[in-house]
Amino acid sequence: MKGFWNITSTFSLTLSILFLFGYSYEDVSAVPTRHLCRPEQRDALLQFKNEFEVLNSSLTYYYCMYKGIKPHGKTESWMNNSDCCNWEGITCNPNSGEVIELNLSCSNLGGQFHSSSSLRNLHSLTTLLLSNNEFSGPIMSLIGNLSHLTSLDLSQNGFSEFIPSSIVDLSYLTFLDLSSNRFSGPIPSSIGNLSHLTYLDLSYNSFPGQIPSWIGNLSHLTYLNLELNQISGKIPSSIGNLYNLTYLDLSENYIVGEIPSSFGNLNQLTRLDVGFNRLNGSFPIALLNLTKLSSLELSYNQFTGTIPHNITSLSKLTTFDGSNNAFAGTLPSSLFTIPSIEYVRLYDNRFNGILEFGNISSPPKLRTLNVRNNNLRGPIPATISKFINLVLLRISHYNTQGPVDFSIFSHLKLLQVLDLSYLNTTTAIDLNDFLSYFKRLGVLDLSGNHVTATNKSPVPVSPLLHQLHLSGCGITKLPEFVRNKHMSVLNISNNKIKGQVPGWLWTLPKLRYLDLSNNTFTGFKSSTKHGLSLKYLLASDNNFTGKIPSFICDLRGLSILDLSNNNFSGVIPPCMENLKRTLEVLSLRQNRLHGGLPENMFEILTTLDVGHNKLTGKLPKSLINSSYLQVLNVESNFFNDTFPFWLSSLPQLKILVLRSNAFHGPIHDTSFPKLQIVDISHNHFNGSLSSDYFVNWTAMSSLGTTYDQPDEMYMGVSYYHDSMVLMNKGLEMELVRILKIYTAVDFSGNKFEGEIPSSIGLLKELHVLNLSNNAFSGHIPSSMGNLTALESLDVSQNQLSGEIPQELGELSFLSYMNFSHNKLTGLVPGGTQFLRLNCTSFEDNPGLSGPSLEEICRDIHTPTPHETLESVEEEEEEVLSWIAAVIGGKVPRNKPRKRSVGILLSIDVYMSKHASINELPRNYTDEVLPRYIPRTFPTN
Repeated sequence: MKGFWNITSTFSLTLSILFLFGYSYEDVSAVPTRHLCRPEQRDALLQFKNEFEVLNSSLTYYYCMYKGIKPHGKTESWMNNSDCCNWEGITCNPNSGEVIELNLSCSNLGGQFHSSSSLRNLHSLTTLLLSNNEFSGPIMSLIGNLSHLTSLDLSQNGFSEFIPSSIVDLSYLTFLDLSSNRFSGPIPSSIGNLSHLTYLDLSYNSFPGQIPSWIGNLSHLTYLNLELNQISGKIPSSIGNLYNLTYLDLSENYIVGEIPSSFGNLNQLTRLDVGFNRLNGSFPIALLNLTKLSSLELSYNQFTGTIPHNITSLSKLTTFDGSNNAFAGTLPSSLFTIPSIEYVRLYDNRFNGILEFGNISSPPKLRTLNVRNNNLRGPIPATISKFINLVLLRISHYNTQGPVDFSIFSHLKLLQVLDLSYLNTTTAIDLNDFLSYFKRLGVLDLSGNHVTATNKSPVPVSPLLHQLHLSGCGITKLPEFVRNKHMSVLNISNNKIKGQVPGWLWTLPKLRYLDLSNNTFTGFKSSTKHGLSLKYLLASDNNFTGKIPSFICDLRGLSILDLSNNNFSGVIPPCMENLKRTLEVLSLRQNRLHGGLPENMFEILTTLDVGHNKLTGKLPKSLINSSYLQVLNVESNFFNDTFPFWLSSLPQLKILVLRSNAFHGPIHDTSFPKLQIVDISHNHFNGSLSSDYFVNWTAMSSLGTTYDQPDEMYMGVSYYHDSMVLMNKGLEMELVRILKIYTAVDFSGNKFEGEIPSSIGLLKELHVLNLSNNAFSGHIPSSMGNLTALESLDVSQNQLSGEIPQELGELSFLSYMNFSHNKLTGLVPGGTQFLRLNCTSFEDNPGLSGPSLEEICRDIHTPTPHETLESVEEEEEEVLSWIAAVIGGKVPRNKPRKRSVGILLSIDVYMSKHASINELPRNYTDEVLPRYIPRTFPTN
């Protein structure tokens, strides 16, 4: 009996276990039909929900849509009387009912966390996803009690506080993503104690300082991303301890030095990106050990030397980007023989010699080849025809040294982007025949070549062609095939096209960018139907006459309008008020416009340039509402007004030019915190300036920012660059682009009196100071010795007395000074800068003396000012083309070029103070955008 009961008990126990197992299995696999959610966790989640608000954010909307996710309020489904395990974004453990995953990505949530109580009952979370929101307050303190977290994703939010050290309590974390927030302060050392981490993403924040050496302790990491922060200093060699890394991104920071040799230990890496830093040295040979690399990006640094021929050891390489460095020597043909290579970008380097592709037996996989802007020469190799998978090809500025057989490109049937600009060939390109080669071509740039185009019909043109660049091609007529409904970008500048601009251009439904500048157009043909998409209209340097055409007012999407350097007359059309909600740049300089500036048409302007016209009246007070205005230039008109003190309320104003008008009266103390260039010369201002006049001109005291890329370096918006004329080093100089670090104060040609304010010494970033031709008296303030960036100083034709401050001799960048026509006395300073001056810089100051003056004026054959100017201009002729290449501008052809090596010096000064100047925008998308179009342009 005892045995029976034992058997029975065993059988019953077995059935019970099986029953329980079956129940548990069913419970795990089936959709729960009962309420699993623990009440205390449901209440915590509801409290959590109530601490936020649902926002309608365009930022998260576009990001989420880019990811293929439509943002919506997930928490709207969270109701008190329902099972929280069925709420959107919640995942529960089907056995225990505990919440183990919270995913609130793309929920449009915002606001601040007010307490941590709402999450205290969620200890069993294994994943927390709050991405793509706009939280602005503290969050990390909320999750200190979530000690069982293994995955934490707070990316794509607006968190801005420091990461607290309490993150170390999350000791089970394997996944940590804090990217795309506003975190600042040093990367917290507590992260170094998260020894189980395999994934760490801190990208798109504002972490400063060096990469901490403890990063090498995270030996399990397979993914490390520090992209786009403010990281500086050298790369720690300890990163070489991360043997399991497959992905490493340190790009878009301020990292210096060489890549450590310890990188050779990272033999599991498949992607390495250190682009957009300040790294130097030769190609890191240690990288050749990384035989699993598929992507190597070294772009926008300062690497030198050659690319090794044994780069073929990277046999799995698909992407190699070494663009915008100083690589030199011969471009290794072996690179193109790597079987897997698909993308090669080596533009903007110093490669020379002949372009060769090596022994190519089978059709290569290469899809992108960009070697533009190097020193390559010789014939374009005919073997390029074997790259039949090419989608993008850019070989501009290639010195072909002779004729080119353009039929070699006819085999590249998949081409979508082709840039053959500036080939230095004598061969003319028959555009009609050339276009017949391609059926998928969307972007074509033949600028700088001799192009012939007839209007024969039918024209064999790619139906997908939407961007065409024919700048400087010598064409005399607009090709008829341009009348293409897909055309979005058209650049026909710098040609010989005359007559009327055809009216059908305004009907093209997708045309967004039109550059007609530097031709001989005389007028516009209007149209009863206007395309609504045109945003950029550039028509400067033509022969347009008559009134500004009123149909421009119908281009309701216009953002940039440049009609400068023409012969337009009449008044500025009042109907341009139609554009006040879209127009960002309006340049009407160098025309014959009269009347006043219209009221109420400048809501979002960043640049207003109406210089060199015949405008009259006063500056409209409505400009005070132009809160985005950065540049206001009204020089050389007939404005008759007092100083516009009210402009100081414009928060973004950086350039103010009132030169050569009839402004008058005193200019009392005012505050211009962002002003960097002010030119009020040749007016009728009078009165004295208080000693603390410049105290609140803080932008000239400390700019606080350096710029490495042209889209950051120069004043302007989108593609557009502001320009101006400035007196510098005694010459009128045209700044065809204005460096954002450039500063100048020109008060010359007025009736100012009294002492020069001692507060001028606060403007430590000042490059040009011109106070000449006034009635200033008293001493030259010794505080000018603090102007360590000063290049040009002119205080001539005043009533200054006393000695020239000895401190000026210590200013290393000061290359031009003029003290003539004053009442100065005493010894001339003996600094090197003074010994380089001409004797005329001191004339009509009979009280000056000393060995320095005798040395400067000892030669009775000292060149006259006229002879000196001629000598300077001869030197300028030699560097003029180089200057134009650096600053990328041009001078109106209907007026003489104003030349000055001051431009060159300013560039040199900039380069000596900061990192090297690179030529392309920071986020330039090579596969999509043509060379002359800004990255902000759409491509479809």
